[in-house]
Formats: sequence, structure tokens, C-alpha cells
Amino acid sequence: MTKVIDIFRELCEIAPLELQMSFDNAGFQVGHADGEVRRALLALDVSDAAVEEALTIGAELIISHHPLLFSPLKAVTDADPAQNRVLRLLENRIAVISMHTNLDIAEGGVNDVLIRLLGAEPEMPLDPDGCGRIGNLPVPVPLPEFLALCRDRLHVPALRYTPGAKSVCRLAVMGGAGAESMEEAVKHGCDTYVTADVKYHQFQRAAELGLTLIDADHFYTENPVIPVLAQELGQRFPDVLFYISQQHTDCVRFA
Repeated sequence: MTKVIDIFRELCEIAPLELQMSFDNAGFQVGHADGEVRRALLALDVSDAAVEEALTIGAELIISHHPLLFSPLKAVTDADPAQNRVLRLLENRIAVISMHTNLDIAEGGVNDVLIRLLGAEPEMPLDPDGCGRIGNLPVPVPLPEFLALCRDRLHVPALRYTPGAKSVCRLAVMGGAGAESMEEAVKHGCDTYVTADVKYHQFQRAAELGLTLIDADHFYTENPVIPVLAQELGQRFPDVLFYISQQHTDCVRFA
């Protein structure tokens, strides 16, 4: 019988909590450590849609990337959506484990998955914290082809970008918000940087640096790790069914 604590310990082998950044709150967040797990749902966030899906499939555990509990809760009532979500999880004995910046940094985590999906093998971290990845494409790819590849492989409806070089040769990536690390990308000789949540002045700075900066959306740059993590856990726990969320999607819409 697999328990919540068994899966948590394995997740800590995959992405040690010691790797998480100082501001973060990754880890075992809700539930009973000795609770039996026969079904688990993996989703980027513990959204209302993910909770409903977990209830529908009879999951005893939700594994997320973004922490359910990040800022301190002063109460747990049904008067507030975030508090009510916690209340419903507790009432239905659904545990929550969140692996956040530790999964960004860990080998085989968010950023290794992202850069491989875009055609390069990870060579080194992008920033001093160990987050992000840098790698070379096997052959230079013209920028229009690379933009099409990003849309196709990340399933993102649209991209925002500022062009630098005409071809993509040396690539940097950081899933989620990472535009602050563009100077590191330039310092390491990258011509292209894929990340998310880029602000206008950051696009301006990238243009000044001659860097192709691509905003591929927060959800779509991080969500690719979810099926990879589900497959890894399935191999480690053959008695547990690991479901990839079909209901939790990007909260941002593209018109």
C-alpha cells in the first residue's frame, strides 16, 4: 500500500526541497501523511478545476508545481475562494504536495524538460541559483522556424517576442517568469531566450542587447514537466494511477 508520505519522499529524491529558493514554500502542504494513495492527479496549480477533477476521479492526492499555500492564511472558511479550496481538500481527505522552484532547479525538472522540448540538450544552468538552462541547437534554426516550433511543441496559442539574431543557435530557457535573467543569457553567449511574463521595458532591453526574447506564457513553459513527472512516478509506484489534469488549463486567454 502506497501512502502519501511515500510519494512525498520520492518527490524529494527527484527534486530535493533543499534546492528551493528562499521565498518559496514547496513541500507537503495538506493532508495525512499515512493516507493511502491509489489515484493521484498532477496539475500545474491546485485550482478549483483541479480539485473538482480530483473528486471526480477519486484521487487521494494532488501533486502540483505551484504551491497551494504560498502566503499565510489567516482563516480557513468558505467565505474566500482560496480558503474554501483548502477546506474542500481537507473535508474530502485529498492531500496536496507541491514541488516548485526545487523542481525548476532539479536535474530533469522544469527547465531540462523545456530546453529539450525546444531542441537543445541542457549544458549548464542559466542563473547563479541553478535555475534556467542553456544549450546549443544541433544546427542553427531560422527564427521564423523556431517560433513555429515553440508554438507547436509548447501548444501555446501565441507568442510575444522581440527579434535579435536571424537564427537560433545558442538557446537559454527559464520556465515561468524569468526575464530578469536575460543579462545572464547574453553573458553566456546566447542569441535567444525563451521565458514568460516579460514586461515592455524588458523587451526594450533585449532589443538593445541584440537578444531574441520570446515570451511563451507562464503556463505553457512550465506545464510540459507534468506528463514527464507523471511518467516517472508511475514507474516508481506501479500500484498508483497517476492522472494528468485535463481540466486545469491556462487562466490566460488569447483572443
